[in-house]
Amino acid sequence: MSRGFEVIKKYADQDINLPERQTKHAAGYDFEASEDFVLPSIWKLNFIKILRAIRKAENSSDEEIDLADKDLKPLLIPTGIKAYMEDDEYLMLANRSSNPLKRRMILPNGVGIIDADYYNNPANEGAIYFQMINYGLRDLKIKKGERIGQGIFMKYLTADNEKEVTKSREGGFGSTKK
Repeated sequence: MSRGFEVIKKYADQDINLPERQTKHAAGYDFEASEDFVLPSIWKLNFIKILRAIRKAENSSDEEIDLADKDLKPLLIPTGIKAYMEDDEYLMLANRSSNPLKRRMILPNGVGIIDADYYNNPANEGAIYFQMINYGLRDLKIKKGERIGQGIFMKYLTADNEKEVTKSREGGFGSTKK
């Protein structure tokens, strides 16, 4: 099986590029956005109103706080790509080093992990997305084909005294919650 990338069915006829390394010694494969995407500035979102109220020691209802909290989350930029790999490997998703400096775009969880059993899962075919936040003052317009992040294939180790894991993946993104 080894490792590699494929375009998911949804984007099969939409001229999606498979991730590529840009230089001979690059560790990461650059992923592109599969469609035009607007990543809004977090400073334009509803949570700013609540921050002002907190700063002024004003009361806000639980409903207002919940709505503001719901607003303050990363958005998922689609790549149209899935990755296959050996059972003892994963694909680490990382931000491009230039994104925070040049585009004010960050990967809020630091890295994303794509497990080997995410490939072709029944929920979303293994579609890879990059979670991003735009901390800049302006909305960020990302064009289809722009590089948004990178993936690095890695091996992993397991503990000697680990209980046997028999559960299989049933869902897609974020499906291994307890």
